[in-house]
Amino acid sequence: MHPTTPDGRYFVVKGQLWRCSNPSLDEAVRQSLVDDLMAARREVKAAKASGDPAQMKAARADVQTAKVALGERGPVWWADGAPDFNRRQVRNTPYADWFEAVSADVSPDEKSPAPLKKRNPDQ
Repeated sequence: MHPTTPDGRYFVVKGQLWRCSNPSLDEAVRQSLVDDLMAARREVKAAKASGDPAQMKAARADVQTAKVALGERGPVWWADGAPDFNRRQVRNTPYADWFEAVSADVSPDEKSPAPLKKRNPDQ
């Protein structure tokens, strides 16, 4: 299991913070949005297999829409004015000390920052 920050805003994967879904979403609404997200991810897989750029663009837009609705992307779901550290290395955020303290319980793979990926500008 990936560690979750004490405030419940992020979980950590390979040293990187990822925003959690909005916890105030009704469970039925949340599950419907997760179902939409999974369907959109299957669309991405199909688009990769087909090699159709238009299909890929539409599928990725569907993933984005679902993630924004879940609160994982787009405007933050908290109202205290705290900044968003989504997709940042935990060691470069105010959560660094917390992560260091809990990392004894975390596998070495979780501690390591994810390697930088070269992005394809056509994606």
